[in-house]
Amino acid sequence: MIRKIAQIVFVICLFAVSATILVFVADTMDFGNRDYIGFWAAGKRLVNHTSPYDSAAILQIERGAGYTGDWSNVSLDLPAAFFLVLPLGLVSAKTGMALWLIAFILCLMESVRLLWKLHGRPNNRLHLLCLLFAPVFVCMMAGQLGAFLLLGLVLFLYFHQSRPFLAGAGLLLCTVKPHLFLPYGIVLLAWALHRKSYRLLAGIAVAIAASCVLAFFFDPHAWSEYSSMMRHNPGIQQDFVPTLSVLFRFLIDRNAIWLEYLPAGAASIWALWYFWSRRSLWNWLDQGMLVLLISELCAPHAWFTDEMMLLPAILAALYAARGSRWTLLLYCAMSAVALIEFFAGAKLISPYYLWTAPAWFAWYLFATRSKTNVTEFSLSGAES
Repeated sequence: MIRKIAQIVFVICLFAVSATILVFVADTMDFGNRDYIGFWAAGKRLVNHTSPYDSAAILQIERGAGYTGDWSNVSLDLPAAFFLVLPLGLVSAKTGMALWLIAFILCLMESVRLLWKLHGRPNNRLHLLCLLFAPVFVCMMAGQLGAFLLLGLVLFLYFHQSRPFLAGAGLLLCTVKPHLFLPYGIVLLAWALHRKSYRLLAGIAVAIAASCVLAFFFDPHAWSEYSSMMRHNPGIQQDFVPTLSVLFRFLIDRNAIWLEYLPAGAASIWALWYFWSRRSLWNWLDQGMLVLLISELCAPHAWFTDEMMLLPAILAALYAARGSRWTLLLYCAMSAVALIEFFAGAKLISPYYLWTAPAWFAWYLFATRSKTNVTEFSLSGAES
């Protein structure tokens, strides 16, 4: 009892210190030129029942908050993300940044805690190495959505057996960027149908329906505006996003957007076969992690910050390789190189980040190469 109380006090103190630091960072950082400013401007437009995809109006709001770019930082996320950005429209840009960072660290801490419990509460501190995962830090500095994607994924992993409706509802967070989860989502649907987990599907459906109602209330034309914005945004075709799918398109025909979806399509077919051939023994903390890595590797449009969603696979590999010093050192070295690139000034649009997703995938295979230790962990015992 005393030990548990001490742990609770420690977590509260850790959060208090982290929140204080984040508020200080928000007060001193150039938040006007972070990705966050696009979410805040979208929130400002939504609370006034106006379009968050109007680039001219968004640019005017962003410049009022200190943005110095030539092009508006319009959020390319689906209207499903409205519930995340709406609260930002009620506060100033500086206050919103502090709240955004606090929400980020809360999502991160809860995700790591649930993953630690899923793996049977091992008596070590390997889960703290998740905080050294380079995309986590860069995602926080950019003010991006990665922590919310991560939490949605972890809620599914943690509750898909014990509370499937809640697990499905949690996946709403992943629908903010569904293109990152195409093979994973197809396998999830096949798994739910095979296991007759209709409550999980109901949770997804209800959460998406509620999100659409919210979007319709604040902007009845949100979906048509989003479609128009995606068709007429010059950056969609011209900007190089450091992913293998975009590289594939640029090497063949940079104007043929559909080429970006070929790798994800091929990966989806493979993932469906991979699941079906192992359906009777399927474990989301084992085979599911490989599908997650493939989904990110073949995503048609992804940034380095989006790789934060790979944290469940990273932690599973860390536990699988906990006896291998070289594997842990390699993980730390890879994260260090990525952070050095970031602090050296490499912009997220730089091709220097092309190596990261393949590197995490290769490292995961290396870390789990001997015996699939991940399958030794029982989900039923962890969720009790």
